[in-house]
Amino acid sequence: MAQESRHERQAALVTAARSGSREAMDALVTELTPLVWHVARGNGLDQVTAEDVVQTVWLSLLRHLDRLVEPRAVAGWLIVATRRESQRAWRERNGRPTLSTDSALDMPDDRWLPEPEALQNDRDRRLWQAFGTMSRRCQELLRLTVLAGRAEYRAVAEALSMPRGSIGPTRGRCLTRLRERLEKDDVV
Repeated sequence: MAQESRHERQAALVTAARSGSREAMDALVTELTPLVWHVARGNGLDQVTAEDVVQTVWLSLLRHLDRLVEPRAVAGWLIVATRRESQRAWRERNGRPTLSTDSALDMPDDRWLPEPEALQNDRDRRLWQAFGTMSRRCQELLRLTVLAGRAEYRAVAEALSMPRGSIGPTRGRCLTRLRERLEKDDVV
């Protein structure tokens, strides 16, 4: 299943679950529990603790389903919530003090929810994916001038064997191409 159609399917399931469809919620649980399980186990939890975390995260999603602004981000929401709940459970299980005794389920409505972080992670993933499709020359130029911070154009020109005066205009064209790719993929 293509990435885009999977996100659309999950968004449709979230929308239907919000409307009370138990079948849609069951389909979401079936489709995304392996992901939630993988994240929990990947955080070093034993099977029993991971099962508790998976259950807690799903209950948290049910509790906050109506507040999920972007239904397409449900997988990202689950990943972030599972990571945080796993870390809390791991600290608790290993006798380390926790910063908070709140579980994902007990979080009050006015506290942090993982959706903004999930949306940012998705945006970042798409950005790096678009960046990876650019020419090697553009990638190198952007790494040296944008990603590495304010660089000396003279050093960049030497490193890339380019005239110093062409660095800015070339960088502008590369950024324009990157923006166009992102807009084409509906990221911006």
